[in-house]
Amino acid sequence: MSLVTPDLGLLFWMVVIFGTVFFLLAKFGFPIITDSLDKRNAKISKSLKDADEIAVLMSDWKVEHARLMEEARREHSAILRSATETKSRIMDEARAKARLETEKMVADAKRQIAAEKESALRDVRKEIALLSVEVAEKILRSELSDESSQRSFIDSLVDEAHQTPLHS
Repeated sequence: MSLVTPDLGLLFWMVVIFGTVFFLLAKFGFPIITDSLDKRNAKISKSLKDADEIAVLMSDWKVEHARLMEEARREHSAILRSATETKSRIMDEARAKARLETEKMVADAKRQIAAEKESALRDVRKEIALLSVEVAEKILRSELSDESSQRSFIDSLVDEAHQTPLHS
């Protein structure tokens, strides 16, 4: 018996065994294998569909993310601009208030200086008047120390009083 040219009996049993194995595989094996392949194909198709949906969602999220980032940048710029304006306004108000306070303090100081000056002038005038009276008193005492000078002084005062007209 040669393997290259098989006998008719061997060929018969090979066909019977092949047919039986093929029948068993066709009846029990192929449906399980094809069912398994169909399930795997469905799962792969579903995964591809889900991946496409996720890709679409990701692109939508990227667009939304970009929009939100731009909005955040605009809000950031607006907040910075507002803070800068508020700082400038507060600084201007503080400067104006300081200027008013300074002007008020200067005006108060000027009034106080003027009042002190006036008070000092009154005191000086009072002192001068007192000194003038004391000097006049001392001069009159020294000049009117004897009775003849006193009489001559009184006579001159009376003459002056007669010469000056009275205003009524």
